[in-house]
Amino acid sequence: MNKLREMSLEEMIGRGQQELTKLTDRLLVPVTSGMSESALYRKFEKTARNGKSQVTSSLVVEQLRKRNLQFLPGLKDRQALVGMMLSRFPDDCRAIISEADRAMIGRFDLLGFEDLDFGYPIDWHLDPVSGDRAPLVHWTRIDSVSPIGDGDLKVYWEINRTAHFVTLGQAYLLTGDDRYVEEFTRQVISWIESNPAGMGIGWAASLDVAFRAISWLWALALCADSPKLTEHIVSRVLKSLIEHGTHIQKYLSHYFSPNTHLTGEALGLFYLGVVLPELQSTWKWRRTGLQILLDQLPLQVQKDGVYFEQASYYHRYTTDFYTHLLLMIRQKGIGISETEIRQLQDKLEGLYEHLFWIRRPDGTWPLFGDDDGGRLIRLMPRAANDFSDTMAVGAAIFKRGNWKLAAGEATSNLIWLLGPDGLAEFDRLTPEKPLELSRSFESSGYVVMRDGWDRDSSFALIDCGHHGSAPGFGHAHSDALSIELAIKGTTWLVDPATFVYGADFEMRDWFRSTRAHNTATVDDAGQSVTSRPFSWASVADCRLIEFADRGDSCICSGSHDGYRRLDDPVIHQRSILLLREKSVFIVSDQFTALERHSYALRYHFAPGCEVTASGGDTFEARNSKGDTLTIKFFVSGDTLVLPRTVVEDGWVSICYGQRVKAPVAVFEVKAEGAIEVTSVMIPQGRGRKQMISGVIR
Repeated sequence: MNKLREMSLEEMIGRGQQELTKLTDRLLVPVTSGMSESALYRKFEKTARNGKSQVTSSLVVEQLRKRNLQFLPGLKDRQALVGMMLSRFPDDCRAIISEADRAMIGRFDLLGFEDLDFGYPIDWHLDPVSGDRAPLVHWTRIDSVSPIGDGDLKVYWEINRTAHFVTLGQAYLLTGDDRYVEEFTRQVISWIESNPAGMGIGWAASLDVAFRAISWLWALALCADSPKLTEHIVSRVLKSLIEHGTHIQKYLSHYFSPNTHLTGEALGLFYLGVVLPELQSTWKWRRTGLQILLDQLPLQVQKDGVYFEQASYYHRYTTDFYTHLLLMIRQKGIGISETEIRQLQDKLEGLYEHLFWIRRPDGTWPLFGDDDGGRLIRLMPRAANDFSDTMAVGAAIFKRGNWKLAAGEATSNLIWLLGPDGLAEFDRLTPEKPLELSRSFESSGYVVMRDGWDRDSSFALIDCGHHGSAPGFGHAHSDALSIELAIKGTTWLVDPATFVYGADFEMRDWFRSTRAHNTATVDDAGQSVTSRPFSWASVADCRLIEFADRGDSCICSGSHDGYRRLDDPVIHQRSILLLREKSVFIVSDQFTALERHSYALRYHFAPGCEVTASGGDTFEARNSKGDTLTIKFFVSGDTLVLPRTVVEDGWVSICYGQRVKAPVAVFEVKAEGAIEVTSVMIPQGRGRKQMISGVIR
């Protein structure tokens, strides 16, 4: 009832209309079900010749092949694309062909799961991880949060996005082997026949419908000149794509998930409208998709360029969405106002700039907030925390040498998206190291501090920002004042990421809890309290208090009120100081209270580290390369018992669905009244004891 009171009249009407449409769709046969070929072509704009319609299957296929399927710069010159791929990226070519060969027998790496066997023909309703099958019922009867049996809905959704259709198309283009086109046609017809419009889990999320439509359009483009892509196959695919676009248009996530769900769905409509302009009413899809994407820019991308849900993986999603939008607008000459194109470019540049700054010295990216392991288009397999292909494309588009520094070597994404000209532009760029070594992102509250831009530099990312996006905070984690830390090129402290959404509620709550982040709990309670898998009962309000770069040092401070809800309220304030000359970080945690409380600081180490506790106030960490880190604690205030150091077993997820054990250093202290705990983090080398003493003095 409270939620209903918070809704605007527009939202109540919108939700009501969607519910009525769902009921109607359940009761009625979809209008395109069993559509004849003549009915399909009546949906295309008619070209009058002597007063007669000249729309035929051959005309539509010809238009698709010769004009419409060149929707991105990389698809303009197929011969040049193939030549450049074979000469510059032979390893990527082999990897693509290997993945395509496995897809031909129904075996896939999806999310964090390796070598999943979906059988052959592919069982589109199977979860090979659990062995469960999704029922073939109307999509409205499928709960989009609760698991089916012991399975994870994400596995069903991922296979039904059919991202591997693009891989099959790539393999055909690189080899000229029609077997890959034949397999694409077999599988796409299999999907259509196994998933009637609106039936089954493949229709349960409009975002997945949009991603699938984009995948099919890419596959059509890549296979366009193969004789195996017959007019009959194209007709079947077009009929289904009409169903896809109709479904997306009816069930846009304006109120359910007005985040990357909405923008991804809008991009799907935009793609369909751009690639199929002859189809009646697709101009509405293009217009709707474009308008939503432009309208959401100032809502979802904050003034400092950070995605509003405070989740780096979804930030990357958003960057990719708007990159495709910009490239298609340019490629197809789609007219938008100067103000709109300027805003699009400025916001997109801000998204890239944030990704540039949060890159770790080892070339990976932190996964803070939620991550779901998916990709808009999977042109080349990469680790979930490797955003270099996105950065390479951004560097070439905006001609930014510093972003090339973050991207590293050229990636094959440059060829697929931008073509040889894009790769040449990237090659011309000179990697540039910024003069700045720190950056405060004021709207989002993130602070980055470094002592250099080299592989062996030190780096910290501090979260002094708000708890995701109101009102639902669906992809937020309880990570106020948490830090990520790398010293002299070694990544030590990490955010454990996400691992799971709905298949394991206990693990879902652990990975987004305060205990799972590099910050403090009070009386074993978290800053924010979870509710359902994508909602919260209470959230901490965190803010940045101070940020100052003094050249030889950099400091930031923040505080949150998450523990104000306790019977005796507690305010947590944290300051982080970087001493650049020595690559030393000092973390000071101040707790303001009146009564007795138990405080625990947790530091989550990267997988592969060994951590030992000694003396009640020190941790020694060592990684597989022999690098070492010492963390020494100092307490100021009235402690009730001696502090305690303990190493707990924790988890780190490097990709959705995959987790590995990792050590957690825990420093516990009980105190009455105000207390301050200082953590001094010293890298390997001689004289660490003297260094610690000098730092404290």
